[in-house]
Amino acid sequence: MNKLENSLGVKLIHRTTRKVSLTEEGQIFLPHAEEALISIQVAKAAVGVGSITPQGTLRITAPASFGRMHIIPALKEFKDLYPELKIDLRLSDGIIDLVEGGFDIAIRNAALDDSNLVARKLANDRRMLCASPDYIKEHGEPQTPEDLINHPCITLSGIDNWAFDSAEGNHKVKVSGVIRVDNGEAIRDLCASGAGITICSVWCGYKKLHSGELVQILKDYPMASNTAIWAVYPSSRLLAPKVRAFIDYFSEYFGDTPYWEELIEAK
Repeated sequence: MNKLENSLGVKLIHRTTRKVSLTEEGQIFLPHAEEALISIQVAKAAVGVGSITPQGTLRITAPASFGRMHIIPALKEFKDLYPELKIDLRLSDGIIDLVEGGFDIAIRNAALDDSNLVARKLANDRRMLCASPDYIKEHGEPQTPEDLINHPCITLSGIDNWAFDSAEGNHKVKVSGVIRVDNGEAIRDLCASGAGITICSVWCGYKKLHSGELVQILKDYPMASNTAIWAVYPSSRLLAPKVRAFIDYFSEYFGDTPYWEELIEAK
């Protein structure tokens, strides 16, 4: 490291008796060095020297509910396929900066608005309006989106306008949010308890929809949504083997029709 710092003319690492950390210059230099190492690995593999087996630590961030329900159950099999790989998974509903946080990949269900990132679609995020049978028995079932104004609704924090597809484009209805929650699983469970009507992603509510604890309402008025589950990673000419392995595995794991959609269709 001293030779590298001397050749560059800058200090890359802070060293103390207790810890070692990157300097600002080191943080800038690191991703370029990593890409150079990947290039060397790929070049060696091209002429039959060495391998590009996924190894090292793969740092992933994912939404808390989706990660717990759909990433965690598959991690053992994924790890068994790549025994030299270590996994560092952080579950958070906040949008984390991949580069600043030092993450290799993020799972997101929001539109990509950073040109420095690349996104690969893993699965659709289909959403529907749901209520419990007990709620419908007590309050009746709305027949049009406008009827929602007269029903107690459970909303995700900050989203009080629900958009529906129509011949004229998106049609928005401002609902009465009697309960606001910042977690999809909590909203699903509140809805199943009869507390009100809510929007539910199929990947989140599929088990309760299959069991009948939740039912879809306003089927003739689909939600206006172009969301999906994305694997997002920093743009690079070369993709690290560990990142490619993760994306390829989960693309196949979810497939063209994810298992949560198959369960609903089989009902």
